[in-house]
Amino acid sequence: MSPALLSLLALLLVVAASLTSRVNVGVLAVALAWGIATFAADWKVEQLMAVFPSSLFLTLLGVTLLFGIAQANGTMQAVTNHGVRLLRGRSALLPPFVFLLACLISTSGPGAIATTALLAPLAMGIAQRAKAPMLLMALMVGNGANAGNLSPISAIGALVQTLMEKAGMGGHATEVLVMNFTAHAIVAIAAWAMFGGPAMLRNRGVVLDEARSAFARAHWTTLAVGLLWVSAVLFLKFNPGLTAFAAAAVLVLIGIGEDSAMLKQVPWPVIVMVCGVSVLIGVLEKTGGMDLFTTMLAKLATPTSVNGVIAGVTGLISTYSSTSGVVYPAFIPAVPGLVTKLGGGNLLQIAISINVGAALVDVSPLSTIGALCIAAVPDGHDTKQLFRQLLLWGFAMTIVGALFCQFVVPIFIH
Repeated sequence: MSPALLSLLALLLVVAASLTSRVNVGVLAVALAWGIATFAADWKVEQLMAVFPSSLFLTLLGVTLLFGIAQANGTMQAVTNHGVRLLRGRSALLPPFVFLLACLISTSGPGAIATTALLAPLAMGIAQRAKAPMLLMALMVGNGANAGNLSPISAIGALVQTLMEKAGMGGHATEVLVMNFTAHAIVAIAAWAMFGGPAMLRNRGVVLDEARSAFARAHWTTLAVGLLWVSAVLFLKFNPGLTAFAAAAVLVLIGIGEDSAMLKQVPWPVIVMVCGVSVLIGVLEKTGGMDLFTTMLAKLATPTSVNGVIAGVTGLISTYSSTSGVVYPAFIPAVPGLVTKLGGGNLLQIAISINVGAALVDVSPLSTIGALCIAAVPDGHDTKQLFRQLLLWGFAMTIVGALFCQFVVPIFIH
C-alpha cells in the first residue's frame, strides 16, 4: 500500500476516532504519522520533525498563556461582572448583551471555548434569576463566543490564518472574521425571536443581583498590557504569539500574574490535538495523500455547489468532532487541490464555508461549547431537555450553514 493511501486512511481513522473515542486524536495522529513516514515513506526522523507546526504551536501557546494570566488573576471575571452591572436589571437586554460580551471576549484573544468556560456559569445563573429561557441563554453564549472566534488575534483565528496562508489564501483575516460574525449574528437573532426574546421585552420588572465588579490594580494593569498587545498585533503587524509571550512575561515579572496559575489555564489538550493533527496533515501533503483526499471531496460537489456541500460536510463532522483540532487542519489545506479537481470554484469562498459551516454547529452538546453550557445550568432545571434542544439545534445548523455558505457568502466574497 502506498504512503499516500496510508496517510489518507490515517486521516480518516483520526476523524473516526474523534467522533467515537475520548482519546486525544493529536497523540494518535503523531503516532500514525511517525509509522507512515518512517516505515512506509522511508523518511528520516528529522524529516518528520520538520513538519511539526512550530509557528502555530508558539502562537497558540503564547496567546493562551497571556489570557491564562487574565483568567487566573480575575481580570476577565471583573470585566464580565462590570458589564452585567451596567444592565441595571433590564432583562430584555440580557440575551443581546451576553452575545456581544461573549463575542468581545472571544475576539480579544481567548477564543470560543475559553470564553464559554468563563461566561456560561455567570450567564446561566443570571438567566435563572431573570427567568430567561436556558436554551436562549446557552445559544447566546455559544454563538457569541463563536462569532468572535476567528479574530486574527484569537488563538483559533491565528490557527485558521496560518492554515490559509500555507494554502495560498493569506491576507483575508477581515473577510473571515466578518462572514463568521454575520452567520452567527443571524442565527442568534433567529434564536432570540424563536425562544423567548419577544416575551422578555414585556418583562420589565426583573431585578438582577448586583455582581461584584470593582477593578483592582492587577485588573487595570492586565487590561493595559493586553491593550498594548492588541495594538502591536493590529497596527504594527507584530506576531501575535511571540508578542503574547512578551506581554505574559511582563505581567509575571511585575507580580500581576503567577506562572504556575498561568500554566494551569493553558488548554494543553487542544494544543496537542491541533499540532498533532497538523503533523499528520504535513505527512499527508508530502506523500501525495492530500491529492487523494481532494479527489474524494471533488466527487461530492460541483464548482457551483461546492460552498454548500463543504459547509454541510464539515458541519456534520464538527457536530461530533473538534472544529479547531480536526476539521480546520484537515479541510483548509485541501482547498486548492479541491478547486483544481473540480475545475472551478472560489478559493476564499470555500475556505470561509469550511470555517463557518464547522463553527455554526458548535453549540451541539456533543461539542465542548455546548457541553460547557449544559454543565453551567443551575440546579433545578431539566438538563436532559436542554441537551436534546441543543442537539437538534446543532444538527439544524448543518443545513443553515450550508444554505448560508451557498447563497450568502458569494454575495459578499468575490
